[in-house]
Formats: sequence, structure tokens, C-alpha cells
Amino acid sequence: MAQAASDDRASGASLHYLPPYSPDFDLIENPFAKLKALLLKAAERSVDGLWNAIGRIDCFTQTECKNAFTAAYAAT
Repeated sequence: MAQAASDDRASGASLHYLPPYSPDFDLIENPFAKLKALLLKAAERSVDGLWNAIGRIDCFTQTECKNAFTAAYAAT
């Protein structure tokens, strides 16, 4: 890694390290966690069954969706 960083700097490139991953920075984490929990509860074991389970899910209210988009746009 040190050699790669040295070679990059010699060519005029710069190296930027990313911060550690945090689900707090990813606004889709909470809705996906909720969706995943519901799909695990449905316990479908086929692709068709999974798609049918997704179609039956009615867990996200209009207010939740609006708040998610509002938070996403506020973060940008």
C-alpha cells in the first residue's frame, strides 16, 4: 500500500482515504432494514414467492416516504 501511494504521488495523483462506513450516512438503511425484516418474516423460499411477498408488503406510509425523501434532499 505504501509503495502504491508513493507511485501515485510521483505521477501527480493524490490519495484520499474514505471515512469508516456508517449506516447513519446512508439514508436508505432504515427503510431497507424494515423491508428485509418483513421479507424474512414472510419466509418465502422461491423467487416467485419472494416477488409475491414484496407485492403484499404495505408497510411504508405516505408520511414515512415523504420524510425519507425530505431527509435525503436535506443531506445533499
